[in-house]
Parts: sequence; structure tokens; C-alpha cells
Amino acid sequence: MWLLVLEALAALALLLFAVWWTMFSGRRRDAPADSDAQGSEDDEGGADAPRRP
Repeated sequence: MWLLVLEALAALALLLFAVWWTMFSGRRRDAPADSDAQGSEDDEGGADAPRRP
């Protein structure tokens, strides 16, 4: 029984670590932003979205 609880806690810890890693391992705050990452305000769907007339 304790082995199942220990395994569940280890899986939860691994999940939390993976979520933390993906949230906080991105670009630094002082890094310059990419020019194509900034979209215009009227662009709703990105480059793959069909244009409306």
C-alpha cells in the first residue's frame, strides 16, 4: 500500500516539475522580442488563417 502512495507522490512530483520547467524556462524578460512574434492588432488567426474580404 505504501509503495503505491510513494509511486503516486513521485509521479505527482514529476508532473509538477515538468509544468514548472515549461512555464519558467522560456525567454528572459530582458531579451529582445522577435519581430515576427509580434502580430498586428487586426490579425486574428495568424499566417495560416484564411483572410476575410
